[in-house]
Amino acid sequence: IASRMNGTAAAVGGSAPSCRFAHYFVVCGVDTETGLEPDDGAGENFEQIPIRRSFRSRVLVHYPENRDRNPFNKDAVNMLCMPRGLSFCTQADRLDPHFHSFTITSDDGTRSYGFVHTFYEEVTSPQIITAMQTLYQMHHVEHHCSSSSSPSSSSSSASSPSSSSMDSLVSSLEESDAESLARVPGCLGCVGSFDAARDTLYVSKALCLITPLPFLQASRQFLAQLHQAVTSQTAPPLPLESYIYNILYEVPLPPPGRSLRFHGVHGPIVCQRPGSGELPLGDYPLGEAFTLLGVDSMVKLLTCALLETQVLLYSKDYQRLMTVAEGITTLLFPFQWQHVYLPIISTPLHHLLDAPVPFLMGIQHRDGAQRSSLHLPHEANLCFVDIDNHCVEAPEDLPPFPDQTELIQELSEVLLNFGLPPQGGVTTNPTTTTTSSSPRLSSLVLEDLMEDRQNGNLGGEELAVLERLQALAKRCGGKKGSEGGKTLEHVFEEEEEELKSAKLNIQLREVFADRFTAIFGSYEDFIVHSAPDLDSWLSNRDGSCSFDKGSFLSIQPAAHLQFLSRFLETSMFSSFVDGKIISRWVDREPLQQLFDSRLEQERLYDMSDEDSRSRPYRKCTTLSESAQMVERRLSKTDHTALHPHLLDMRIGQGRHHPGYFPKLQADVLLQAHNSTPPPHTHTQVLYVMHDLYNLSFYQQRHAFSRRTIRQSKLLDPSPRVISQTHREFVDGLLSECRLKTKRMLMERMGKECVELGQGEASITGLQENTLIHGLCDLLERTWGHGLQLKQGKSALWSHLLHYQAAQEKMEAPVDVAGVRRSKWLKHIVSDCMLFFLRFIQTMRDDLSEVAQARAWIHLALEKKMLTQHLKELLRNQELLRQLYKPHAFLLCEEEREQFLFHLLSLNTVDYLCFTRTFTSISIPYRVVIIPMKKLSIAMATVNPWVCVSGELGDSGVRQIPKNSQEIFFQVSEPTHCGFSVSFQCKNLGRLSTLQLGVHENSGLLAKCLIDCVMVYNEITGHTYKFPCGRWLGKGVGDGSLERVLIGQLVSPGAEEDSGRCTGTPPELTSPSQSVRAVLGSLGRTNSVEVQEDLREAANNLVKYFHKPEQERGNLTVLLCGEGGLVLALEKFLLHGFKSNRLFQRNVFVWDFVEKAMVSMETSDQMGDLHGSTLTKSPPWDLLCHYMNAITTSPRNIGKEGKFQLFVCLGIRDRLLSQWFPLLAECPLTSRTYEDGALLRDRAAVRSLCRILQTLNEFCITLEAALVKGVDL
Repeated sequence: IASRMNGTAAAVGGSAPSCRFAHYFVVCGVDTETGLEPDDGAGENFEQIPIRRSFRSRVLVHYPENRDRNPFNKDAVNMLCMPRGLSFCTQADRLDPHFHSFTITSDDGTRSYGFVHTFYEEVTSPQIITAMQTLYQMHHVEHHCSSSSSPSSSSSSASSPSSSSMDSLVSSLEESDAESLARVPGCLGCVGSFDAARDTLYVSKALCLITPLPFLQASRQFLAQLHQAVTSQTAPPLPLESYIYNILYEVPLPPPGRSLRFHGVHGPIVCQRPGSGELPLGDYPLGEAFTLLGVDSMVKLLTCALLETQVLLYSKDYQRLMTVAEGITTLLFPFQWQHVYLPIISTPLHHLLDAPVPFLMGIQHRDGAQRSSLHLPHEANLCFVDIDNHCVEAPEDLPPFPDQTELIQELSEVLLNFGLPPQGGVTTNPTTTTTSSSPRLSSLVLEDLMEDRQNGNLGGEELAVLERLQALAKRCGGKKGSEGGKTLEHVFEEEEEELKSAKLNIQLREVFADRFTAIFGSYEDFIVHSAPDLDSWLSNRDGSCSFDKGSFLSIQPAAHLQFLSRFLETSMFSSFVDGKIISRWVDREPLQQLFDSRLEQERLYDMSDEDSRSRPYRKCTTLSESAQMVERRLSKTDHTALHPHLLDMRIGQGRHHPGYFPKLQADVLLQAHNSTPPPHTHTQVLYVMHDLYNLSFYQQRHAFSRRTIRQSKLLDPSPRVISQTHREFVDGLLSECRLKTKRMLMERMGKECVELGQGEASITGLQENTLIHGLCDLLERTWGHGLQLKQGKSALWSHLLHYQAAQEKMEAPVDVAGVRRSKWLKHIVSDCMLFFLRFIQTMRDDLSEVAQARAWIHLALEKKMLTQHLKELLRNQELLRQLYKPHAFLLCEEEREQFLFHLLSLNTVDYLCFTRTFTSISIPYRVVIIPMKKLSIAMATVNPWVCVSGELGDSGVRQIPKNSQEIFFQVSEPTHCGFSVSFQCKNLGRLSTLQLGVHENSGLLAKCLIDCVMVYNEITGHTYKFPCGRWLGKGVGDGSLERVLIGQLVSPGAEEDSGRCTGTPPELTSPSQSVRAVLGSLGRTNSVEVQEDLREAANNLVKYFHKPEQERGNLTVLLCGEGGLVLALEKFLLHGFKSNRLFQRNVFVWDFVEKAMVSMETSDQMGDLHGSTLTKSPPWDLLCHYMNAITTSPRNIGKEGKFQLFVCLGIRDRLLSQWFPLLAECPLTSRTYEDGALLRDRAAVRSLCRILQTLNEFCITLEAALVKGVDL
């Protein structure tokens, strides 16, 4: 490789093509041969006066003709150099030159930068002048005719001349027509009028320099000096070709960590390049971006960019668009923007606003245009940045950046140190360029002295002499000398400003880089390396997990989780992780290598053992050091490029014509000649070529990860390419839907966690919310693609409203008889959609259109009807064609069906996204009590009540009316007769427990055997089953008048195979009657099984508390549900009973516990326990205290309920492990239990105590329904 590079360097005679400072020099302007052509895409009104219209510009010349690795895109460069086409004016207008820049990305991902100096040049072509004069006369005729005719005739008469006049006037205008039009009086004296005999016509011309790196200041100075030489009355020292040739072929890129000086027309220009350990080159003035928008808005904008929202910049000034766009992308280090990046789009490219992908684009704010006039198809996830009005409109629910308050404070301090206000709103005019903006000195002597000063070759005395010389120059005619140039004092001031801007740039960037270092300092520990080689990793990339997101989030501060959980799902983070994984087989990408080296350095100096979740905010400590490196390079240049020199030009070429840019001699500029390279060039060429080679290799390896459309295609406004572009957008949406639904299924079913051996299938609520938010964003972008008629900011909600209006117009009673089943089902779906649309519209008053659309998606997803409702929405083809353009995704039938099919797969899992997101709304519930079939008549004698509890609260006591009997149908089970009550209350969340009781004054006959209780959420359609299987009433069973039941979510939409489990594992429920029936035989049950059940119940509790809080689920189920701790301890105490005759027919553990306490109290009074440790001890006192409190509770919860309360209170207060030894040593135990009973086995009791002691380290909070009525 080295030999090949040496050959390349030697062939160019100065620097290799890839290592030159500039790639192309371009001149754009009016082509006198084609004449005035309308700029079809300018979108301007023919009602405007001709001089205010836009005309098509052309690339007049560009040098060199082409480069192998960076081919010249003529149309794209022309569009970006003159986004608004040609601009005309007269001597009455301001003729200030303007500067702007742009970026263009080649097909291989390499980015180049264009710097454009636009000025006005007098039109000398008689054809162009005649054409403009003709347009004015035609414009006057049209307005004269329209004022004297009817509106209908005026519109028709005005359209024809305008369209014909906008053809190529120079080539098509006949002399007779021109003579006849010349006789029409012009609009002399009108504002903006033009008369060839009176006015001088000027047209815009653009000089452009395209470079591989963003050398903004140096390129701007070079172009300004070039323009100054054109406007100067005196000819430059050399022909302009010499300077252009010099910068194209003889000025190399500065070596990394060094500065370079080269020469413009009137003075030296210095540029610098960061070293390998510094942040990449960023020459765009971040200080200007911060002063325009303010620190708060810039941080908000950066957050939007990091979360890959659609970012649209809006300003009258093209350079402001580039300054903000480049500033934001520079601050992303070490991450890189992966999507559409077009900081400047002209009117022909406004169709890209339809793009259903994340983008960062900028459009010009035209004079008189309003914000509302912009057609923005989807604004749900759009960040709109009005730069001129210092405003950032971020999407709703944007999470704050980690440590945002402290970060804003630190950034504000940096700005204040440089004398800039942090609040923003400062209006600057950075793009107007005057002749004094180029560093021209008044004499060659002073220029040489300045070069010595730049190189640090002047001491204090010499500097003093230099200042005296300058003062003398002022006194001896300084005014005249500074007319076209500037004084030395001004040069010093400009140098200080440039240095100040560079130091501010690097310090602001260092603050953000330090933040990312702090946040992602341990990211390497969570990379999952699952492939043995590169090829296998590439082939399985989509189906593999590359980063352990759950574990990474578990060590982050809680305040950072909302942002980080969404950021981990972005393409830029995914690409960053992919780069880390692929670095095992190829060289690391430069940005990642730099970031990793910073992390290593940070670890060397950071010896603290603080938990990352509680680590305080630390300010950046490298601000001074980084600024000093920049100052060192700018204060003393390291290398000097070859000076411009006279070229081998023909006699007569290169003549100076003041005010006109000359026609350049092409033969000397199209190719490089052999010349002696600077001394440093050889080493520098090798270094940079090696850099570029690695970068090219990396980009080829990463071609699979770049899903963005090539920029060359995006910049092509031809109809054929536009159609292809939107076709690629359609394919991209379909692919994204497939990946998102697959990711949601994998996360929801816990596939990744199981494969990694990290435990049970589960998902945190935070990750679930993040994935659903991504789905909402995808649907909004899909519905926004090609949308041409929209209400509000949400494209999806706009479509739903149009659908609602159309359905309500044709809403009519449907005759069920004679209607086929398929048609009837369509009416059901339609009515269901309308019902839920109206519910969303009325559930809260403060919801925006975007929030309403998200609520609708959440509700449809939870009801498992998202695909069904979207299919119904798309069934109205007439409405679709009315709302959407032909290229819209929703009009691509095949892709649309595949899209819905991918969404249908989400029905295989259960979501509670609506229930858990909209927690403050009111929800209607219906409760149905179902008795055992044979005893359903007994329900007529009871007076039951219920209280439903969920994770968000309880419903309060709700009385069941006696006359509320109804028939209840349950799939795969016999029909039951039940009693129901409906009520509305605040959203209870996921239901957990239900208190069921009868009033104490109901009488002895008020008893019934309850099978279960069903609770319906009338909005989400969720059904909860609370199994009971026990008696309720006095004198039967355990005499309970109140029971606490544990609920189970029944899968909605289950059919005959409803017993089959879905992807979400079922929860435990209340112990059923069948389980209770088995308890009587536990005296003969294997003790190993009982102990195994006990260990399993305790282990479930331990795992519960070791999970993240959002993942834990319901603690009550683990305590009181089937397989819970209460049932396991009940089995333990029932094991080894001698006989149940002591407790009559039914065996209840509570009877033994109660008898044991009475027995011990009696024995203590009789002195039988003299000397025993059972009495007069704190555990014994507490046991008696708790037993008395439970026994005297006003709630009649029965013996089973009392034992359940006994266990729950004991485990909550860490007393259970002390109480069981007391029960084991009780004298009653030996009389009640057989010798082999677990309670009489000391080893088994000690093992039980150890198990219970492991639970003492956890803080257990009981539901209010469990401890109601007991104040302990």
